[in-house]
Amino acid sequence: MIIKNIESKIKLATYLSLGSFITAVIICIGVSFFAYKQVSNARQSIYILDNNIPILAKQTNMQMNRAAEYRAAVDLFHSLFFSLTPDDKHIEYQMKKAMYLADESGVLQYNNLKERGYFNSILSSSSVLTLQTDSIALEPSNKFTFYGKQKIERRSATITRSLITEGYLMDIPRSENNSHGVLITNWKTLENKDLSHVSKNTF
Repeated sequence: MIIKNIESKIKLATYLSLGSFITAVIICIGVSFFAYKQVSNARQSIYILDNNIPILAKQTNMQMNRAAEYRAAVDLFHSLFFSLTPDDKHIEYQMKKAMYLADESGVLQYNNLKERGYFNSILSSSSVLTLQTDSIALEPSNKFTFYGKQKIERRSATITRSLITEGYLMDIPRSENNSHGVLITNWKTLENKDLSHVSKNTF
């Protein structure tokens, strides 16, 4: 009987020890997870000083606002590429900035326009080109379609053209020249036709 009682006590002590150990492990895991969540939430809190008064701001997940960044990147690229003035230095600057936002498809279109004398015609006719963005459609496959209107102001006339392009968007590391971290790929123009041609008085 004494031996059986000792064996029972040993088993009971073993079970209690294992139970205590498992419980302690579970508590440690739970506390670690809770602490990790608290630290993550704390890192998303940003304090901005306004006249030495701290104001709490929340940092959002990058993916939550990615669609807006995609549209901003597409809008910026098209604005750089299609809003031009009759200044060769300005055109060169615009094209250089735009090429950071697109792959070789953007370079190809630029070279094609250059070979056709497009930029020389802007200089010779003193044309001022401005682009108005109508809408930018995004698809789940990261394909975009840009809809806009380009106005060409010349000494003799004002021309309005519809502009529709499409391409794909690829995430890349952010940089000083590509702050959105978006690269436009397989870019092509689907439509660029005159909508109106209004002559100006030349006297």
